[in-house]
Amino acid sequence: MRYGTLLWWTILACSPRDVGCEVREAAGGDDDLPTGGAVAPEPMEPRADGETIEHTLRFSAPQTNYFEIETSFRTEGLTTGPDEDAAGGVGVDVMMAVWTPGSYLVREFAKHVRELRASTPEGEALRVFKTAKNRWRVVAEGGEVPERVVLRARIYAHEMSVRTNFVDDEFALLCGAGTFLVPVQGQERPHDVSIDMPEGWAESVTGLDPYPNEAHRYLARDFDELVDSPIALGNPSLHRWDEGGVPHVLATFGGADVWDDEKAARDVEAITRVQHEFWGVVPYQRYAYINLAMGGGGGLEHRTSTIMLTDRWASRDDDEYRRWLGLVSHEFFHTWNIKRLRPAVLGPFDFENENYTDDLWIVEGLTSYYDDLLLRRAGLLDDDQYFGRIAKGIARLQGTPGRRVQSLSASSFDAWIHFYRPDENSRNTGVSYYTKGALVGLLLDARIRDATGGSRSLDDAMRIAYARYSGDRGYESEDFKAICEELVEESLDDFWTAYIEGTEELGYDAALAVFGLRFASSDGSAEPFVGLSAGEGARIVVREVVDGSPAFDAGINVGDELIAFGDERLPESWTERVGRYESGDAVEVLVSRRGLLRRLTLTLGEAPRDDWTLEVDVNSSPGSRRQRDAWLQN
Repeated sequence: MRYGTLLWWTILACSPRDVGCEVREAAGGDDDLPTGGAVAPEPMEPRADGETIEHTLRFSAPQTNYFEIETSFRTEGLTTGPDEDAAGGVGVDVMMAVWTPGSYLVREFAKHVRELRASTPEGEALRVFKTAKNRWRVVAEGGEVPERVVLRARIYAHEMSVRTNFVDDEFALLCGAGTFLVPVQGQERPHDVSIDMPEGWAESVTGLDPYPNEAHRYLARDFDELVDSPIALGNPSLHRWDEGGVPHVLATFGGADVWDDEKAARDVEAITRVQHEFWGVVPYQRYAYINLAMGGGGGLEHRTSTIMLTDRWASRDDDEYRRWLGLVSHEFFHTWNIKRLRPAVLGPFDFENENYTDDLWIVEGLTSYYDDLLLRRAGLLDDDQYFGRIAKGIARLQGTPGRRVQSLSASSFDAWIHFYRPDENSRNTGVSYYTKGALVGLLLDARIRDATGGSRSLDDAMRIAYARYSGDRGYESEDFKAICEELVEESLDDFWTAYIEGTEELGYDAALAVFGLRFASSDGSAEPFVGLSAGEGARIVVREVVDGSPAFDAGINVGDELIAFGDERLPESWTERVGRYESGDAVEVLVSRRGLLRRLTLTLGEAPRDDWTLEVDVNSSPGSRRQRDAWLQN
């Protein structure tokens, strides 16, 4: 169903910020499970105290990939100096965030700011100059800073992702971190955002509170909320519905006549419903799914909305569409797990520096565990499809040599320099807190269910954690472990030491047995193994070498061009040539490195296991079958 009126979105779809709300029946209504949390505030109203920072967004030439922003604020309480940089007077320091929550990489948004100017409201020019990579100082020549300052800038926006700005003549996505310049000392102040819409664009979609009775104007309580509320502009298809009395919207941009709006709407409703049932609490008053069907992939969570990127043709391909549903489930689960239930260090944010935590495996890994599991519970995956997802995750982890090098907690802490900055050696030195975290979630869920005879699960741990820590406090690493130990009534030091703080291989078999599952037997055949990836074509250039593989031991390097095995030139489909050999064969490889030819001896090995297909163990006990049914249908 499509809705194209701005009126509905302005009145209903923009949600207030909240800090959690009362947890109802936090774990299925058991009396021994704690409840608590803060009640969501009422929608924000305009303030007349002069503290509000005012922003106006304009799109005078969106086809150039630029937009303009004007920011006005009262300077009282925001000035610094006098010092030498302020030319003997006082100044106001302004800043732009260097990263955006949910994407743990310093992205240097300030590099896209052009022609920043400052003036009084009357138009008298003020001096503005850089003091740091993302900071500017505004000063008045020979005098004090005026009562009010106006900043004007053009910002370049042409990176299509869920975490950056993009503007063209059909559509705009504005990331708060890369859009707004604010006083350094005024980040607690409220914000008023007005949008001058380009001609022909009808809708503005955002999680900010709507300004009463005024289209395309919104309010934020502080800089945190402003940054956490992206704005999408254009002419999307809108599907709206109520879930449990709470209004939701699915806004799809770029779907054309290809994207299946009706199917997507039906399935997103199902995901919303099953996650409400899981948590037992709806911590927002309205919610927006912003779906960009413009190619690519990925998602980014926000308190009252999420941004998702997909291909418009994905709804016509079953596998691609199920992956998109997994993305929807993942980002929506974050509404609870990170946007409210969060590590203590992840809020309020320091938007100018990295914010380190050991617990991204809880934030992202456990969310990755539940995204597909909740699709199964919603009836959007069958058993075989869900087991196949688990098997792919296991194959991905077991094919990562870095699992033996980097722990989950270290992977979380080093996300800023590893996960978001991969190179040709990343698979050898690191592990994904998404992939391994999801599998640790499976093992932890099995451990809790087994220890309690199925009376408790990881579901309960998540809900208890939400009840205790979803307010302003946040949790420390040991807090989540303590909750799990309460449930099993025993120490989990062995589990945490081996799988979270250490690099031991995960014990899949024992966990799968809890649910009456096992790995399917393979045919026992092993293909010869080289241990590198390279392009195919006229030039076969090595892109990656697996640590400890035959290629690694032979001294083949990333960047080498593979030319021949023995005296025979390699065909464009070089992997077919490998299939002629057997494990243990020694092959002379001719490579070109920096323009010089050299011959290396490669001894082919046996390919590591890559088939981790799961199947139901027909010999499993009735208790295991009951555990499996409760797990999949809870």
